[in-house]
Amino acid sequence: MKEYPLPGVKVREVNITPDERGFFAEALRQDWADFLDEPIVQTNLSYSYPGMVRAWHKHLRGQVDYFLVLQGAMKICAYDEQTKRLAEVVISGEKLSIARIPGHYLHGTKTVSSRPSLTVYFVNRLYDYKNPDEERRPWNDPGVFPHEINGNKNDPRVNRPWDWFYAPHK
Repeated sequence: MKEYPLPGVKVREVNITPDERGFFAEALRQDWADFLDEPIVQTNLSYSYPGMVRAWHKHLRGQVDYFLVLQGAMKICAYDEQTKRLAEVVISGEKLSIARIPGHYLHGTKTVSSRPSLTVYFVNRLYDYKNPDEERRPWNDPGVFPHEINGNKNDPRVNRPWDWFYAPHK
């Protein structure tokens, strides 16, 4: 399991057991106490076209989201408005992992693969249609202004408004 500099943001690889029929994998287990602290009460499915950004929002009543990308690849970001720290996670259907994002952080996703992403995500709170637990911001909100990304203060993207379309460089 990998932990990120934002408390509670974690990624756990999914163990795949292949055989001649295909494979079997446990996506999420109640006894993963180091990863799952409350029961899952709702499961959602999201399909996003390449380059699609779904951001920003947060949950104020304790919701935690667990993202499992089954197809394509997705960048998942969580932003702490108090500390100005951002966690950036990329997960893919090519190497199954599940990302845990505490809902009190502003968070969002972008499909970064050339094909659509198919994501199943689990939550520990039921969606309330009459009183949704969501505070929304525009995907290009200039107030998302990280001072560090994954603990790195020298990343060229820090100290400027977050750009979901910043070209990756190595």
